Amino acid sequence: MTTTIKTLPGLQPYEATWQAMRDFTEQRDAHTSNQIWVLQHEAVYTLGQAGKPEHILNPGQIPIVHCNRGGQVTYHGPGQVVIYPLIDLHRANMFVKEYVNTLEEVIIQTLAHFGIENACRKVKAPGVYVPMADIPGDGLAKIAALGVKVTKGCTYHGLAINVDMDLQPFYGINPCGYAGLRTIDMRTLGIVVDPSLVAAYAAKLLQTAFPSE
Repeated sequence: MTTTIKTLPGLQPYEATWQAMRDFTEQRDAHTSNQIWVLQHEAVYTLGQAGKPEHILNPGQIPIVHCNRGGQVTYHGPGQVVIYPLIDLHRANMFVKEYVNTLEEVIIQTLAHFGIENACRKVKAPGVYVPMADIPGDGLAKIAALGVKVTKGCTYHGLAINVDMDLQPFYGINPCGYAGLRTIDMRTLGIVVDPSLVAAYAAKLLQTAFPSE
C-alpha cells in the first residue's frame, strides 16, 4: 500500500475538511492506505478539544470552530501550508510522542531547505520556532503549529507552516494558549516562496517518513 499525497485546490472550509478527515478515519481498516492531505484553509480560528475560550481575545469577523484536536487556539488562513497526515501508527510502529517528533522534524528540515536553518523545538510546547533578537524571554517566535488527534491508532489533523500570510489575526488570540507569543512567517524572515513549493517539499518528506507498507 502506498502513502498517497492528496492536494486539495483553492481555499478549503475548515469544518468540511475536518468532517472528511473523521469520515476517512472512521471508515478505514487495517488495509486502508495512508494519505497525506495538503491544502490551505479559509480564515478561521480553531480551538482544540481542551481549549480555553479565554485565549480568544478579539476574533472580529473570523469564525471560531471548536474541534477535537489537541492543543489550544490557533489561526488558519491563506498563505499558510496545512498538511494532514492520515497515518496508521500501528503499521508505522510509532507511539504518539514519536509521531509528533517526526512532524516537527519534517517542518525543521523543510524550513532549512528553503533557507531558515535555525528553526528549533521548544520544551513542552509542540511546534517549531525561530530565534528573534527583539523578543524578550526565550527569544523564540512560532513559525509552525501542530495539532493531532489519534483514533484507534490512526492520526488526523496535523501541521501548519506559516509561509506568506496576514499575521494580524494571530494578535486576536493567545496563540496555542501562550499570552504574548510572537507568531511569524517565512516571508517576514526574508524567504519569499510560493506556499505550494513548501507544501510539496514537506509532503514528500512525510511520505518518506511513512513509506509504502
